[in-house]
Amino acid sequence: MKDSPSHPAWERLLNTELNRRDFLKSLGKVTALALGYTILYPISGMRIDAAPRFPSYPFTLGVASGDPLPDGIVLWTRLAPDPLNGGGMPPENQLVQWEVASDREFRNVVQRGESVARHDLGHSVHVDVRNLKPGREYWYRFKAGSEISPAGRTKTAPPYGSRLSELTFAFASCQHYEHGYYTAYRRMVEENLDFVIHLGDYIYEHAPKQYVASSGNVRTHQGGEPKTLNEYRNRYAQYRSDADLKEAHATFPWIPVWDDHEVDNNYANTTPEKGQSSSKFIRRRAAAYQAYYEHMPLRQSSLPHGPDMNLYRRFTFGNLAEFNMLDTRQYRHNQVYGDGWSPAGWSAASPDRSILGDEQEKWLFQGLRQSEARWNILAQQVFFSQRVLKKGPNRLRNMDTWDGYSASRDRILKFLSKEKISNPVVLTGDVHSNWACDLKADFNNPNSKTIGVELVGTSITSEGDGKDGTKNDQRFLAENPHIHFVNHQRGYVRCRLTPDVWKTDFRVLPYVSRPDAPIFTRASFVIENGQPGLHRTGEAMTYQKNG
Repeated sequence: MKDSPSHPAWERLLNTELNRRDFLKSLGKVTALALGYTILYPISGMRIDAAPRFPSYPFTLGVASGDPLPDGIVLWTRLAPDPLNGGGMPPENQLVQWEVASDREFRNVVQRGESVARHDLGHSVHVDVRNLKPGREYWYRFKAGSEISPAGRTKTAPPYGSRLSELTFAFASCQHYEHGYYTAYRRMVEENLDFVIHLGDYIYEHAPKQYVASSGNVRTHQGGEPKTLNEYRNRYAQYRSDADLKEAHATFPWIPVWDDHEVDNNYANTTPEKGQSSSKFIRRRAAAYQAYYEHMPLRQSSLPHGPDMNLYRRFTFGNLAEFNMLDTRQYRHNQVYGDGWSPAGWSAASPDRSILGDEQEKWLFQGLRQSEARWNILAQQVFFSQRVLKKGPNRLRNMDTWDGYSASRDRILKFLSKEKISNPVVLTGDVHSNWACDLKADFNNPNSKTIGVELVGTSITSEGDGKDGTKNDQRFLAENPHIHFVNHQRGYVRCRLTPDVWKTDFRVLPYVSRPDAPIFTRASFVIENGQPGLHRTGEAMTYQKNG
């Protein structure tokens, strides 16, 4: 959204046709004209430094885009010349120019404007660019003072209802900075993707060396466990400073949601994991939510209000796919029997318990009922399918997952079946391992109706170097016949959709404890339109950079 400064000289300049072939020259005129002026925006009353000077390069955290619509995209950056020390910016708001071009050389600029890097939002910038053409690649960049950001590439969604023949995306989660290098993102950049979905645990809140990977920590968190806004900002800045992560953000539009570690491990609504009062935790949640917004390419509709932030939202790609981005943290009831593996008693199955909250569940059902898409996706955080592990006479389930909220899961499965929702697919992160599951009407009856599919992606780095197989894997597969695959290596999941077939490739790395690992496809599965359930297509075990 373009802001309009009130100074008449600005108005005359910005209402003229600028030279669209030279970003430095044209925006240099704007900056030169602004020298000596502090601009007052009459609506907000905010004072803005129109010609800032920086002690060092301000675009240290790169650029990003996200939440693609057919006519628009969100562009993001944050001014942070000293990123690990609160950003290093003065308390004034800063004017930032931006432009969008149809070519990577910026010879054909299609839109340009200015926005405000607000001091109270960490000098982050969220530009909601509209009136773009659907299904098109664009390139974008920012300018503040005399400094220019790196350029980013993005892509809008196709027109609503259009016949779309193909869509390719990747989803990822769980990127503990200390546990490994972000080579998975370097390999992701080599893919031909339309967008990236991030399912949470973008940062981890642990103090240095508090959480040690099995292969050892290879990097170190700066500062202690974050609890204040400035501390969360510094943690995000450390993660965002990684070159591979920055490149992945600059290459594809992202659609992000959070999980628990963006705030506190296994928190539930306003209940922390341990050792904090409710009032202190609510203040901590407010700080964490604001820092999340400040570092993600999100629209103003997701701007947090204190400890509340609306993150569930929906994206449609022609007539091919509709994505329901869900939030399973902010509205859930507290876990029962602790938040780990436990025998599931009656309380876990109580119909009064919810993992989504009533409002989000109603929103989900309404959207699914109205969807005209071939593939209907629920992108969310924690394991959706039943996952039982027998230990002596007990059948253990993880209470932090949908097994601890089985009535919520049953309502969704019954709705999907009754309403005959076309090709439902659940995407999941959280567990630092790959899984492929059929969704059953009754998980305790292998012969019951198959309703859809769940694809669970491994971590980018969390838990360090992975391995192909653990002692419990065969038990999981034997005790849960709806589960068809499990793997514990690091990486991401690539999905290619056509109207007839959904193909999933589990892309994994042999190590993350040192940089520049190769990547390979550990296993592939297909889902056929109108035939719910997974079919394995084989494995590609040769290390490779692409493919």
